[in-house]
Amino acid sequence: MASLLTRQQPVHFIGIGGIGMSALALILAERGYRVSGSEPKRTPIVQRLIDKGIQVLDSQEASTIDHLIAAAASPPLVVVSTAIPESNPELVAAQARGLSIWHRSDILAALIAEQPAIAVAGSHGKTTTSTVVTTLLAAAGEDPTAVIGGVVPCYGSNGHAGSGRYLVAEADESDGSLVKFQAELGVLTNLELDHTDHYSGLDDLVATLQRFASGCDRLLANQDDPILREQFRATAWWSVERCEGVDFAALPVRLDGDRTIADFYEGGALVGRITLPLPGLHNLSNVTGALAACRLAGVEFSRLQRGLEQLQAPGRRFDFRGDWQGRQIVDDYAHHPSEVSATLTMARLMVSSGRSPLPRQPQRLTVVFQPHRYSRTQEFLHQFAAALTVADLVLLAPVYSAGEAPIAEVSSHALAGSMRHLAPEQAVLVADSMDELTVLVQEHSRPDDLVLAMGAGDVNSLWKRLTDDSVSSPQPQHSPLAA
Repeated sequence: MASLLTRQQPVHFIGIGGIGMSALALILAERGYRVSGSEPKRTPIVQRLIDKGIQVLDSQEASTIDHLIAAAASPPLVVVSTAIPESNPELVAAQARGLSIWHRSDILAALIAEQPAIAVAGSHGKTTTSTVVTTLLAAAGEDPTAVIGGVVPCYGSNGHAGSGRYLVAEADESDGSLVKFQAELGVLTNLELDHTDHYSGLDDLVATLQRFASGCDRLLANQDDPILREQFRATAWWSVERCEGVDFAALPVRLDGDRTIADFYEGGALVGRITLPLPGLHNLSNVTGALAACRLAGVEFSRLQRGLEQLQAPGRRFDFRGDWQGRQIVDDYAHHPSEVSATLTMARLMVSSGRSPLPRQPQRLTVVFQPHRYSRTQEFLHQFAAALTVADLVLLAPVYSAGEAPIAEVSSHALAGSMRHLAPEQAVLVADSMDELTVLVQEHSRPDDLVLAMGAGDVNSLWKRLTDDSVSSPQPQHSPLAA
């Protein structure tokens, strides 16, 4: 980046409040770059940027670009994400003035090119795995730079400009831009079809990830995943199913609702027993991949062990929000059938095992699910239905469009119908608005329920809606619980 971007050139982020954009803005600001941005929403992430001295405008207007040009000796570099439409007034003005316009992935690619990087990619577990890598390196005194798609608990931020040798990045495959990254170590957690709004099919997705892998000096991959095993040639493999024939393995000794105990192996030899304060086999796989990445980075196992005790899931990954009238409200980002299934399996374990990381032992599992994108809901309707039937009660929010146009006969009502077909006794209700969803939670959940709000949209507003007296509560119009 040094040859293309200097500290004399201002950097302006259109939509700076995005999880990926804000992390990059924080790092550039901490490294001495002049950073500004625009973001209509005042979120905690945006407030953190402001607290760091970054100017954030709450409107996006063409005049902003003229003011930036007039205020600096060098024309600003403008950064956008895939979420910014071509019609955005700031983007239109920047194009008309002939300014350099970079995608956020170009900024991340430039940061990756500056120092040894560990880039974590895959369909599921990217944020958790990259957060664990960051946490383990930080606990070992390595102070990595981190660009993560979630808040890393040990830093309290999704972006951190560390002084250590390594940069840890979450490599998002949703728009294919990760092919720009040339990391010292690429990590692949798993792979299955998603983002059907961008990819024509699984072969297209595999080809994109293969391009990413070919750009990395070394590749670490999860051998338990059949697609990775068949389609990729990794430098090293990890597993949570077997220790023979893999470079790194963690075989579970005990799976509880609040912890996981496993034996860790390298090259088939037992290294030691580990205890993770994260439940679920999927989390064990994520942590095993993270441990393997740190070992490949040259960090001694004994130095990594102290970090295992400090592990916490990143924000919106089984995030306990608080207690509402005896219900324990948890927020989770899961929005693909495999993620939903893994999270619900973990939540069910908390109910059935008598062990839970929550303040009280839950007695029942109520799931509040918000489908994300019409295209994803259409592609995986029946898989979502099968995954959700694990819950005692399912409350469905309207589909979160994420900017997509509606698709005929694709709705949360269709999802409920598929669930009732698979499990006629399934208790499921559908809301036609977020206000109505709040009322359904109030009326149909019970004290001692684990109320799990799942999705990548605005379903995480449930906690605020339940605890905010100003939120309206209309009488719901819904069909009765399925018998």
